[in-house]
Amino acid sequence: MHIGSYQLSNKLVLAPMAGISDRPFRGICKDFGAGFAVSEMVASNPALRDHKKTLLKSDHEGEQGLCSVQILGTDPRHMADAAIYNVQRGAKIIDINMGCPAKKVCAVAAGSALLRDADLVKKILDAVVSAVDVPVTLKIRTGWDTQNRNAVEIARIAESSGIAALTVHGRTRACKFEGQAEYGTISQVKQAVSIPVIANGDIDSAEKAQLVLAMTGADALMIGRAAQGNPWLFKEIDAFINQGKVIKKPTVTEIYSTLVTHIDKLYSFYGDVTGVRIARKHISWYLKHLDFISQDIRNTINQATQPIQQMALIHSAFTL
Repeated sequence: MHIGSYQLSNKLVLAPMAGISDRPFRGICKDFGAGFAVSEMVASNPALRDHKKTLLKSDHEGEQGLCSVQILGTDPRHMADAAIYNVQRGAKIIDINMGCPAKKVCAVAAGSALLRDADLVKKILDAVVSAVDVPVTLKIRTGWDTQNRNAVEIARIAESSGIAALTVHGRTRACKFEGQAEYGTISQVKQAVSIPVIANGDIDSAEKAQLVLAMTGADALMIGRAAQGNPWLFKEIDAFINQGKVIKKPTVTEIYSTLVTHIDKLYSFYGDVTGVRIARKHISWYLKHLDFISQDIRNTINQATQPIQQMALIHSAFTL
């Protein structure tokens, strides 16, 4: 699959997830087979542009492969300026967020709330595409609610505005992350436009990935929540859809090694205090399916406040 002049190494994309898809996580997922990864969303508000947290979200220093930054906002000029700014900082692709269902985002008419205003969608897309000389992609949902599914209309606007690829999450904004993703609309979008379409939603196994590709005809798949604590999923899917091979699940030793590597990267990236705090959710996801680690041990690990303490507790949990 191509995004503009760039050819992806495979059909698997790591989703931009707020508070999760930082540089350490993107790197881990790429190591295990993600062909492409999009940064967590950054606000286009000029007042926040040089804020430390904003800069960390779009930090790609030393990252392998294509660097894509997702921008969020409602003002076409601000969005264009944010695109220019991030390209200057090294982004090779700019992604536009029109899919986030979070209440605080939609309350200011950003994210998936934009799907209610097709005219503003076009203004934003036109402004961003014309502002930068790198490919611009777009992520949307199927609509605002089940009575207003307009993904096909938005997809046609995106194509006419010069969007290089479109990701569709198979839920409306009203659905948030509840229920099952509906792939019929994604299939309709794929049939309506000629630009690459990426299917997103509930892709949590190699078998499901193959099914979604068949149901939607999509050019690629975007994987989000299922990759949390499970970066091996990309390798499993890639082997299954391309070679028909079933790869064994990671061993306890492999889980431990990857977890330690990931957490160490978080400490280096965020510093000790923030690194420990952010590591907690990732540790919980890695340990989720390890029955031999009790809830009491998990709680103790979660209470650690220093890297050396957190790492020692993890080591003890795996050597019991």
